[in-house]
Amino acid sequence: MIHLLNLLAAISLLVWGTQIVRTGILRVFGENLRHVLSVSMSARWRAVLAGLGVTSLIQSSTATCLIISSFLGRNLVPLSAALAVMLGADMGSSLMAVVFSFDLSWLSPFLIFIGVVMFVTREKTTAGRLGRVAIGLGLILLSLQMIGESTRPLMQSPPVRALLVALPNEVLLDIFVGALLTVLSYSSLAIVLLTATLAASGIVPATVALGLVLGANFGSGLLAVFTTARGPVAERRLPMGNLVFKAVGCLIAIPLLPEAHVLLQQWVDTVHQQVVVFHLAFNVMLAVLFIGLTQPVARLIESLLTTPPVADTQRPRHLDKSALATPSLAISCAAREALHQADVVETMLRGILPVMRNNDLELAEKLRRMDDVVDELYSAIKFYLTQISREALSERESRRWTDIVSFTINMEQIGDIIERVLQDIEDKKIRKSRRFSDAGMAEICHLHERLLANLRLGMSVFLDGHVRDASKLLEEKARFRDLEHEYAGSHIARLQENTAQSIETSSLHLDLISDLKRINSHICSIAYPILESAGALTQTRIRHSALAPLDAEEPSAR
Repeated sequence: MIHLLNLLAAISLLVWGTQIVRTGILRVFGENLRHVLSVSMSARWRAVLAGLGVTSLIQSSTATCLIISSFLGRNLVPLSAALAVMLGADMGSSLMAVVFSFDLSWLSPFLIFIGVVMFVTREKTTAGRLGRVAIGLGLILLSLQMIGESTRPLMQSPPVRALLVALPNEVLLDIFVGALLTVLSYSSLAIVLLTATLAASGIVPATVALGLVLGANFGSGLLAVFTTARGPVAERRLPMGNLVFKAVGCLIAIPLLPEAHVLLQQWVDTVHQQVVVFHLAFNVMLAVLFIGLTQPVARLIESLLTTPPVADTQRPRHLDKSALATPSLAISCAAREALHQADVVETMLRGILPVMRNNDLELAEKLRRMDDVVDELYSAIKFYLTQISREALSERESRRWTDIVSFTINMEQIGDIIERVLQDIEDKKIRKSRRFSDAGMAEICHLHERLLANLRLGMSVFLDGHVRDASKLLEEKARFRDLEHEYAGSHIARLQENTAQSIETSSLHLDLISDLKRINSHICSIAYPILESAGALTQTRIRHSALAPLDAEEPSAR
């Protein structure tokens, strides 16, 4: 019993080690890896090489698939190029299995020791995160050694030997078991390494091991399909196309397994290396066979998975739950949804003037209902962000996480203010059949126009993070405050002149320009995180020149 528990613990350690390496690499190089993939789509073989290189680092073709699927969701790359990347990604995963097949047990304690020292002493730095990767690599090598040691006593057990003899030599059953284990462990690499180690120990016959390897490949395709099952149609196409490649490849390989086994015995010395070499050869053959068929397969998948008409474009549509496994990708999804929330707010803000000019109660009610959409998007984005592992985020991504939260809070508060403004317009103007003076309406229109321009600038600052635009947005806060004071004074002057329309709408007019200033303040708040991270903000916004007269009066006041 103890030997079985040791084997299960070693297998768990293997799966956990691959997870640590994947999340660590994504945390350190996530944005750079996404950039490499995005710029490597111009040629098929360049896309294959990019997929191979990126997956060799993160050791997960599923993670690569999720990153590329996000590009498809934004129409940044064609499906045919994305399929070429996945052919390279599968080769990258199998290449790492070959690397781990060598006797690297001597390297395990060194990696764990160095990794722990780096992680403990410099946890928040890039060196500390690389130390985490080193720990993961050391755990993978240690777990492979533990699996080998745990299987030797099991092989000497008569019940285990009897069970192995009774196992049917069915390729389809082997493929099913390999696929199931891959889906459950979330790592085809771990299952291939486990299969190779068990085959080398004699627990699993070599022919069965080859079937399990085919199943692991098919299971990795299923895993990506399951992970993106609830995502947009555009993001589901790549996993489905990659699964088609793997399924056809397995069908071709099944009748060739006996010949492949003979060739492996002739050319490769150990059973362990035979298994991983077969895994690599299978994925290389997939790339060779299907690199010229990415275009027709892409057309086939696009015809099968058509984009349905969107019933309600104002509900959350970018918060892909499958991206939560890749934190840098999830941050991007949350940012896109935050911009969607801002689009709804802009629609509400833009509708204020038509409501006032046309006394349109129906439009006012429609716009007020949109505040519920803004609140729903805010709640969805906030909940989505809480599901992202903060530990897996780089320092820059952590700041982006905070920026998104701040941005959505400001948008939600702007929506609340606009809802109250619309209600005031209904109660104090439309239902009482009042109208603004021409001068008063012109002032409101001017403030409204500047507000829309500032909102668009704020969205640009949030999207791009340019310090110059952020500074320009912050300057607009002072200009808008000066305009509010100027127009409030103009309104009071019209009251002194006994302008009837100004007297009737006085309360609404003053409240309206004050509310517009509050909206502008929330918009300008978008600039603060950008300027603060760039070191462009002073510790206080109080001007020393303004304090000088107070300092002069202070002694006399005492």
